[in-house]
Order: sequence, then structure tokens, then C-alpha cells
Amino acid sequence: MAEPAGKRSTAAGTTAGGPGRVLVAVYGVFTLAAGSRAVVQLATRFSEAPVAYLLSAFSAVVYGVATVALARGGRRTALAAISVELAGVLVVGTLSLADRAAFPDETVWSGYGQGYLFVPLVLPVVGLWWLRRSRRAQGAPTDEPPSSS
Repeated sequence: MAEPAGKRSTAAGTTAGGPGRVLVAVYGVFTLAAGSRAVVQLATRFSEAPVAYLLSAFSAVVYGVATVALARGGRRTALAAISVELAGVLVVGTLSLADRAAFPDETVWSGYGQGYLFVPLVLPVVGLWWLRRSRRAQGAPTDEPPSSS
């Protein structure tokens, strides 16, 4: 029986089903970790390293968007957020190693996420892999639920 158009399934072929639940949970933890870090940094030491602290806040927003998109099955939004995340980790990671003076304090993405055991570098790769794998399993090319035909 087909699902109602407005309801998302949590079957293995969706972004939040099966192993995707773990991915959503990890993204949720990183949303809280990056967000908490950014709030404390911005509130207490903003003048010391404003770029780094604003990047921490930005990463929290990106993680939050990815979390919600993966949990709700929004493939396009998840793809966009995870792609921005990967670009951020690569760019900030490279810049933070090449010009340490530009980043007097660490962000979540500094040194490719070494302060977080490189999870920020691995997470978007796993996220993109999961989006591709779950799309193939579901057989749906877009954010739209499968048709009932």
C-alpha cells in the first residue's frame, strides 16, 4: 500500500531509516556541540577571534540544516547542506593549517576537524554516501515521495 503524500517513511530506503538514524543522531550531536561552542565563544571572547567563532556558529547552522533535512527526507536540502559542510571543512581546514595567524582559536572545522577526531572531515563523506545509497535503495530521484501507481 502506498504512503500518503505528506508522510515520510523511515524504511531503509529513506534518509532517516536504518543506518541513517545513526547519521541523523551524529549530525544532531554536532549541531549541539558546534552551537554550544559558538555561543560560549561569541558571548565571552568574540574580540579574540571573531572569524573563527563566527565560523563555529556557521558550522552549527549547517549541521542543523543537515540534521533536519536528513531526518525529514529532504534529499536536495541535505545534499546542499552536506556539500557546504564538506567545502567548509576542506577550505577552513586548509586555511587554518596554512595561515595559523588567521585562526588564533580553533573552529569545528580547523585542521580538518582534528579537535573532534576528524569526524567533521569524515561526516560529510559518509553523509553524501548515505544520500546516494538510500536514493538507490528507494529508487526516487527527487525529494518527492514515490508515486502510488
